Amino acid sequence: MKVVYASRTGNIQSMIEQLNIVDAICVQTGNEKVADDFILFTYTDGYGDIPTEVETFLSDHAGKIKGVIVSGDSNYGDAFCGAGEKIAEAYGIDELYRFENAGTAEDVEAIKKILENA
Repeated sequence: MKVVYASRTGNIQSMIEQLNIVDAICVQTGNEKVADDFILFTYTDGYGDIPTEVETFLSDHAGKIKGVIVSGDSNYGDAFCGAGEKIAEAYGIDELYRFENAGTAEDVEAIKKILENA
């Protein structure tokens, strides 16, 4: 399945690289186009918010998102990875995985398994 991602600080970009995904589409403005179904990787903005460019992108691709994988910072407590929860609820999809910052080797292996079954 296609992978689409947004990365502001480089944490998501690092995860995409660790997963060896070479054909992922990076959402920078929200105006990018994807023809296929996809899994979204995103960071959490502010206090559990969906990044603006991701909201813009999803408004044009709502029927194509099949799951979300999200990073966050556990220092935000209840807002940790809040973007994933909000996206899952808004689009009726599953939040497939949460990881902190750029993730760990264990996160990489877990996400690889998720993607293999997507």
